[in-house]
Amino acid sequence: MSYRQLATRPVLVWALVAFSARLPVAMAPLALVFLVRERAGGYAVGAGLAAAYVIGEVVGAVVLGPRLRPERARVPLAIGMAVGAGAFAGLGLMPGGDPLVLGALAALAGAAPAAATGGLRALLTSRLPESLVVKALSAESVLTYAVWAVSPALATVLALSVAPPSPLLLAAALLAAATAGMWALPAGWTADDDDRAGVSMARTLLRGWPIYVTGAAALSMLALAELVLPALLEQRGIGVGWAGPLLAGFAIASAAGAALYGLRGSWPGSLRAQSLVLLLGVTGCVALVGVAGSLVWIAGALLVAGLLASGVQVTRNLSLREALPPSAHAAAYSVLYAAVGVGYAASAGLAGVVQSAASPSVAILAGVGFTLVLVGASAVGELRPRRRAAEAVSRSR
Repeated sequence: MSYRQLATRPVLVWALVAFSARLPVAMAPLALVFLVRERAGGYAVGAGLAAAYVIGEVVGAVVLGPRLRPERARVPLAIGMAVGAGAFAGLGLMPGGDPLVLGALAALAGAAPAAATGGLRALLTSRLPESLVVKALSAESVLTYAVWAVSPALATVLALSVAPPSPLLLAAALLAAATAGMWALPAGWTADDDDRAGVSMARTLLRGWPIYVTGAAALSMLALAELVLPALLEQRGIGVGWAGPLLAGFAIASAAGAALYGLRGSWPGSLRAQSLVLLLGVTGCVALVGVAGSLVWIAGALLVAGLLASGVQVTRNLSLREALPPSAHAAAYSVLYAAVGVGYAASAGLAGVVQSAASPSVAILAGVGFTLVLVGASAVGELRPRRRAAEAVSRSR
């Protein structure tokens, strides 16, 4: 099956809504820094606003995602996007506002639409035959990486060439458009609750914790690549200006990797085994970035890491679909989204602490060690249910 089977009107409408909802998320941290950078202590204030935004995203995903009801998900998703659009507009209209007020608006802008990623993914996959789900999730990953490749340049050009608030005002307009676009999508999706048999949503979601840990580990690698790379290049005597092209190459390779993963109907091994193997590959590539001494080796390692990282994203989404009932899919995607944010923040914090006392290369290797701990925890979590199942089978015999 080719990707052409996804080129239907409903899927293309979904892609436009998803693009409009995700570009503001990708632009927000950098846009918040540009919003206040010209005031006294602007970079520190901007970092605080970006942190408030990310915290809002994590909290919003955990709180709002599990409350989505499959049959009537459209209204709460649209309300969340509309509130997010209002918060972004408020930030863009008062760049000189009190930092506490701006921080509250940034947190609201992150929290209100945080369930949209999971909800939109569930809307996409629920309306497709099972044979197209892998390709649909691969195409979604291509869209995501394309958004993340474009957003830094777009936010920078708008802030420096037009006006500092303009990226945030664009984000508000895009979220408003996504809100309107929700009425071109289905109201929800059908989910059979019989397979939960009275189990609470929290307990159902907890079954997927190894997959959430894998998601956190994957984004901790991205944090290392983004945040430590400029300092590493400087340490190696390479021009810091190469950081932008290298990260763009990482994003392009990730989009290509997602497309390649979806071209093949199936890959060897279980989904969770594929995810762990790919994540170990990404970790090895990032470790190579930390010890490489030349631009060629650093670029090559980042390109391979990008190719593999997109496979991790697709397989962990497919693993959640396999492990949890349909009624929990949107909530699980939202919890995974929150876990990814926590992993990014934890790795960023660790890299910052290590860099204050050691070289950038040591910071990268410390982050790799942190990721391996997460990978090990996830692997143990994957094995325990299998052992219990095997023991139950042996006892029944």
